[in-house]
Amino acid sequence: EPFVADEYIERLAWRTPGGGSRGGEAFDPKRLLEEFVNHIQELQIMDERIQRKVEKLEQQCQKEAKEFAKKVQELQKSNQVAFQHFQELDEHISYVATKVCHLGDQLEGVNTPRQRAVEAQKLMKYFNEFLDGELKSDVFTNSEKIKEAADIIQKLHLIAQELPFDSLMDFCCYPLSSPGKYHDLECQLIQEFTSAQRRGEISRMREVAAVLLHFKGYSHCVDVYIKQCQEGAFLRNDVFEDAAILCQRVNKQVGEVFSNPETVLAKLIQNIFEVKLQSYVKDQLEEHRKSDAEQYLKNLYDLYTRTTNLSSKLMEFNLGTDKQTFLSKLIKSIFISYLENYIEVEIGYLKSRSAMILQRYYDSKNHQKRSIGTGGIQDLKERIRQRTNLPLGPSIDTHGETFLSQEVVVNLLQETKQAFERCHRLSDPSDLPKNAFRIFSMLVEFLCTEHIDYALETGLAGIPSSDSKNANLYFLDVVHQANTIFHLFDKQFNDHLMPLISSSPKLSECLQKKKDIIEQMEVKLDMGIDTLNCMIGQMKHILAAEQKKTDFKPEDENNVLIQYTNACVKVCGYVRKQVEKIRNSMDGKNVDTVLMELGVRFHRLIYEHLQQYSYSCMGGMLAICDVAEYRKCAKDFKIALVLQLFDTLHALCNLLVVAPDNLKQVCSGEQLANLDKNILHSFVQLRVDYRSARLARHFS
Repeated sequence: EPFVADEYIERLAWRTPGGGSRGGEAFDPKRLLEEFVNHIQELQIMDERIQRKVEKLEQQCQKEAKEFAKKVQELQKSNQVAFQHFQELDEHISYVATKVCHLGDQLEGVNTPRQRAVEAQKLMKYFNEFLDGELKSDVFTNSEKIKEAADIIQKLHLIAQELPFDSLMDFCCYPLSSPGKYHDLECQLIQEFTSAQRRGEISRMREVAAVLLHFKGYSHCVDVYIKQCQEGAFLRNDVFEDAAILCQRVNKQVGEVFSNPETVLAKLIQNIFEVKLQSYVKDQLEEHRKSDAEQYLKNLYDLYTRTTNLSSKLMEFNLGTDKQTFLSKLIKSIFISYLENYIEVEIGYLKSRSAMILQRYYDSKNHQKRSIGTGGIQDLKERIRQRTNLPLGPSIDTHGETFLSQEVVVNLLQETKQAFERCHRLSDPSDLPKNAFRIFSMLVEFLCTEHIDYALETGLAGIPSSDSKNANLYFLDVVHQANTIFHLFDKQFNDHLMPLISSSPKLSECLQKKKDIIEQMEVKLDMGIDTLNCMIGQMKHILAAEQKKTDFKPEDENNVLIQYTNACVKVCGYVRKQVEKIRNSMDGKNVDTVLMELGVRFHRLIYEHLQQYSYSCMGGMLAICDVAEYRKCAKDFKIALVLQLFDTLHALCNLLVVAPDNLKQVCSGEQLANLDKNILHSFVQLRVDYRSARLARHFS
């Protein structure tokens, strides 16, 4: 612990008798001073003793430091001597090594010619045996030494090839013996390799393959290996899975047997593709090529997909430098004859299949498609602009049928989806956008033109005239289904067509074609605005049948028990149904546009209807109640303009009941101040008391 002088003094004083109040003793300063003096002397003696000890240790340390420095110097000198000896030894070793290398070169220079001479002597000996026609050497008679015999035969065969023809004629027996022996030995080696492969002796196979590597029959050895590998490998129905398993097994083995495993494995794969797969593909496709286009396309897509998947698995193996190109060429060699005219088969099948789906649907409805004359888009737009009430053409009774089918649409889209998938897989990358556009054109023709457009034309032709009674407005059902179908069409356009054409010039062409289709359909949907005339006509029939003159001029003013008229109830019920139907049939801005048009016409109808009657005081109150109910109905439109029109109409109806003295005040109110005075006057004239001089005077 650190030394603290104050604490030390305190402890010393506490231990000294009379140094404090301990134990009730009195304080004795002299005794405390004496104790301090004695303690100081003891500390001085202790300090001197410690100082002498420190000096002694310092002297000893200095002495040991000098001895250590001297010892280090001696070690440095010894190290220098050892380093000099090491350098001398290294130089001596280098000198000896140089002498040894030189001697080795000399020995090699003498030994190499000697070995060659010995080998040449052996070859001459074996050559003489061939000349004599009798092979006596153990190397030729012992089957265990077939490797050594093969080496000798190979060397003699090479020598024979280098000799001129005249020299060969001098050794007439050699040409008769050596080539035959070469071939026989080659056959023996191949047979030995075959036997070893059947026994599963990898080491023996590797040994024989190494010997055959220098023979002409090495490629035949590889062929035999490939043939035997495939024995019993294709026993299941799935030739592609069998091929993958076979290549996986051979890949593990081929590196242990051959010195060029990638070449052998590539040759095996080539054999599988050109023999097994090509034969299998031909059997599967030729059976349906001319008789069943649907099955042919399905098989072609399935086989091509499985072949490319097999190729992807084979990419894991070492097949040389450019294995991607190698495998692509193999796939192309199998399918080239089928892919050249693929798109023509696809378009032909899609056309016939789509026509059959549509015809089957119309047959199920007992409907014979008819030709409905239509003008151009500009003519249709002109008719919409003019908003005429001319009939669209000969009226067709559809009996409530929209001639649109979700099932038909799903089938057409499913067929097209599968066509897009096949197109993506089977088309050449350069032809992909063009082929995809042709498939899209088929979809447009049969789905948009032959189905949706025909249904719209039929629906337009079936719209009843505005004066028809109990007319069924099925065109809104057509609009609803057409809208749903087009959303499905647009989804397939984005999900399946766009990825195929997104980076090609065909993109703008497809977008323009889609835009034209949308524009044409929207124009025909706009023509269906004549349906609103039918709705207004239905309302007119309801009002004419249900509204009575006595409703607004009751015989007993004091005995009116209804809140609003029966005509009002039925009209509001009808309008609410039509508003809901419009909302269900359309989406987006089209809903607001149609509802605004219907709301304005609805207001005009009620406005004109109210001006056909005279109103007593109680009748005016009932008219106000009717208009209030119409206004509630108008709120369902959720269109500000329509609600504003009915608010104004409600304010006008107040003129039917207000006291004559308050007419000017009501007319100058916020809602009526901006209206034409003639409109206000026309409503005031509907009052039964209008002829009274007092009322005429107040309003003038």
